[in-house]
Amino acid sequence: MCPHDPSCPSAEAKDREAARTVAAHPEQGWSLLCNGVVLFEDTGELLPNGVVIAPHRPTDLASSAA
Repeated sequence: MCPHDPSCPSAEAKDREAARTVAAHPEQGWSLLCNGVVLFEDTGELLPNGVVIAPHRPTDLASSAA
């Protein structure tokens, strides 16, 4: 349960990356968010339920639209 006020978005929410960082390890390329999401520096994510979200950079969207 998130102790922040207002509460951080849940791991299932579309804006889950907006949750606060509770542990940062930039030397290893990842951070743990308040909602249990592990956020990687390449924009990939690991959700608490084990689901992997592939990296999703804005440049990926631009190249697929061409």
